[in-house]
Amino acid sequence: MGKFAVGKNAFAISDRSGLRYRYRDMRREWNGLLVGRDEYEPKHKQLEPRPRTVDPQALKDARPDRVEPQTARLLSYNPFTSGVAGTQTITVYEPSHGRSTADIVRFREVQGFDGFTKSVLENASGYSITVATADRYTFTVATGTAAAGNTRGGGQNATAGPVTLVS
Repeated sequence: MGKFAVGKNAFAISDRSGLRYRYRDMRREWNGLLVGRDEYEPKHKQLEPRPRTVDPQALKDARPDRVEPQTARLLSYNPFTSGVAGTQTITVYEPSHGRSTADIVRFREVQGFDGFTKSVLENASGYSITVATADRYTFTVATGTAAAGNTRGGGQNATAGPVTLVS
């Protein structure tokens, strides 16, 4: 392989300014430009940012610190509708109830209506429900029947919740 000349008496042209400098006084910048000693600029620190590490956002084996207790939900005003006269089926309106068929629901703070007494509606064992829609479900009482039928009632403070809820 051939040798390069030393260049002790040579001149070179700056890539930045176009001025003539002695070859031995030239310096090569980080971007490849050959410039005079007075034009030299080192690479700025912001052009070589440090690699960022991402802060962890979650724990590997996280566990909830507690379980929320079950609560009774306040029902809308007169949430119950009786079936036709002589039946024992009652439909409950509870928007977005999230319940499933065969869930046991206990009603509290209910007012009697259409032949159903307060004590029958507030059965301590609760009632097994049948889901009709996302907003309605039905249950059947053991005693009493609808007197007039298709009547709304239950009062304004009626709640629906689990049987195990402590009053």
